[in-house]
Amino acid sequence: MLYYLDKDVIWFPPVEEAIEDGLLAFGGDLTPRWLLEAYSRGIFPWFNSDNSEILWWSPDPRFILFPQELRLHRSLKQVMKKKIFTVSMDTAFQKVIAACAMPRKKESGTWITARMKKAYIKLHAMGFAHSVEVWHDGMLAGGLYGVSLGNAFFGESMFTSVDNASKVALVTLNAVARRLGFAFIDCQVYTDNLKRFGARFIERQEFMTLLNASLKHSTHQGSWSSLIHDGYDYLECLTGAGA
Repeated sequence: MLYYLDKDVIWFPPVEEAIEDGLLAFGGDLTPRWLLEAYSRGIFPWFNSDNSEILWWSPDPRFILFPQELRLHRSLKQVMKKKIFTVSMDTAFQKVIAACAMPRKKESGTWITARMKKAYIKLHAMGFAHSVEVWHDGMLAGGLYGVSLGNAFFGESMFTSVDNASKVALVTLNAVARRLGFAFIDCQVYTDNLKRFGARFIERQEFMTLLNASLKHSTHQGSWSSLIHDGYDYLECLTGAGA
């Protein structure tokens, strides 16, 4: 069943009511209260135009990366050991989301609309949305952003303009997630790239159990910039990663 959400009433139906492709509802708003309520219930927004209704999703199964299951292949390890990149967190959130919003090759548009960018920039200012920035020769070369609640991270998007930069961002996020004791990184939907890093499907019911447990922990709210010093030592990222 597909639900319509009144903009003036923050409410979501049970995720089990989603239709086959994971679409649960349309309408509502993108204020921080709406977004935080959605993520806390295993729901995320995804739509194609600022002129269309907001679409809310809860796919089954869900694509998840457990930090302890990261697979880091030898070729990327060799790239990281060369230290051609530097990494930061929460120092260029707006630049990262703007780069993620650029249409990919063979795509004419983007789902990261102006409304979406504005909404997540607000969440970032409140300390709930975070970015990983990867720099090469002083220029932003790749990165990712997402939302943190409890001891879970909900990945939204990543980009790269230099080979391997987005991969370094993901490995760095995973290292930080391990350090903070995060239960999982929510990748939302399948990609071949994330599968190569060890992400896997779990049933929605299992995801909701993990999510509810993660929300019992305090949220690591605020800037994460202090979690990574300038010229972050990649060898810390490599600790515990499989070949």
